[in-house]
Amino acid sequence: MRSLMRRVLLDTRYTLVGFPTTVIGFAILIAGFAAGLGTAVVWVGVPLLAGVLMIARGFADAERGWLSDVLRRPPVRPRYKPAPEGAGRFRRLVNPLTSGQSWLDLLHGILNLPMAIIAFVLTVVFWAIPLLGLSYPLYGVVTSRIPGNTELPELLGFGRGYGVNVVFHVSLGVLGLLVLPFMVRAAALIRAGLGRALLTGVAELQERIEDLAEGRAAAVSAEANALRKLERDIHDGPQQRLVSLAMELSRAQRQMAKDPEAAQATIGSAITATRETLDELRALSRGIAPPILSDRGLAPALAALAGRCTVPVELDVQVVGRFQAAVENAIYFVVAETMTNVAKHSRATVCTVQLSRTGNILMLTIGDDGVGGAHVAKGHGLAGLADRLRAVDGELTVDSPDGGPTVIVAEVPCA
Repeated sequence: MRSLMRRVLLDTRYTLVGFPTTVIGFAILIAGFAAGLGTAVVWVGVPLLAGVLMIARGFADAERGWLSDVLRRPPVRPRYKPAPEGAGRFRRLVNPLTSGQSWLDLLHGILNLPMAIIAFVLTVVFWAIPLLGLSYPLYGVVTSRIPGNTELPELLGFGRGYGVNVVFHVSLGVLGLLVLPFMVRAAALIRAGLGRALLTGVAELQERIEDLAEGRAAAVSAEANALRKLERDIHDGPQQRLVSLAMELSRAQRQMAKDPEAAQATIGSAITATRETLDELRALSRGIAPPILSDRGLAPALAALAGRCTVPVELDVQVVGRFQAAVENAIYFVVAETMTNVAKHSRATVCTVQLSRTGNILMLTIGDDGVGGAHVAKGHGLAGLADRLRAVDGELTVDSPDGGPTVIVAEVPCA
């Protein structure tokens, strides 16, 4: 109830207090724009137009602040195009003319007036109905006590049929009170819709483009890091084993004629080394594209990871079905890397992994009772996980104070 009342008051403030501001802004901007446009041919109007655009920016910034409250979202301010480096005084003065958002601010200041009028009228009317209807019985008491006044009470309906009038007006007031939050909200959204389209739409598009660019860069960085790690692991592991295997087989070949028993032992050692190399290559391939993930999905793949972890794992997978390959790979990679870090560095006695879905978001929560100290700073292992998640529009949150415990939460869109 308190939150509903707060919402009604915020919407009312937006439509009522914003109305005179809109009228003042409209008058200033129309007059300034007309004067600047009329004198632009003699260059006097050019800096005047730039000044009008700066005034429009001020009104637009105030509107953006109100929009943040009405639309219940963080304030968004677009980036205005700065003047080039080394630009002269006149170029810097007229720089607002080169910014498209500045002209959108001016357009909003002009077009906002009819929207503000509609919102203002709706708010006043639907506030007046419950206020007047519920206070109607007081009018009869007040007017009947005016000495010598008999016509006013009769005119207001406080004569015959007074009880019927009271019931009617009070009922109308109660109905108006019930409708008030919806109509005031509708009035606020009518005006806010134009502001969002002209004042924050471009900024939201810019942020989305930047997010996509960051996600692409994160994907490139994550893949590059993964390839470097894979190259290093192959060089340090299977490659060295294969070189050793080749040397063992060459030695066995030389021994075959002179000492068959020694050659047989060397070949046996080579076979053992081959099996170890195959096992290591399988372990490396699981980090690239594990067959169990592509064939059976996340639940069996995570269960296989939990079974191989040297720390006991409590696994709780609450999702069914398949998701996009990129999403499944990202979730699998985060779990695999985190379990590796838990086994190597945390000194934990238990690790918990929970995967659930809330709406169109996959929520992965990994915790351990180890020593803590994990974070996503650049240069640490978790930074690669954050990059991997950004590539699929996901986010990584790490809570790992010194002394533990550690909780890692990954949110990945799965729509």
